[in-house]
Amino acid sequence: MNLENMAKIIIMLGLGIVVAGVLLYLLSRLGINGWRLPGDIYIRRGNFSFYFPLATCILLSIVLTLIFSILGRR
Repeated sequence: MNLENMAKIIIMLGLGIVVAGVLLYLLSRLGINGWRLPGDIYIRRGNFSFYFPLATCILLSIVLTLIFSILGRR
């Protein structure tokens, strides 16, 4: 991998982070401060609460796998 390709990858990652930040900012301005997908585990008992985003992790894994497989073909 040469330096030019590495620079392109870093630029694309930076742009992706900026887009994600803008989306999160806009969602928070709309009053959407968080979400839970069906399949996420959330337990609340008294003073104890436990949250494990199982479905969110699976969805994020699928999306990242698709993105990296598309980028890897070039």
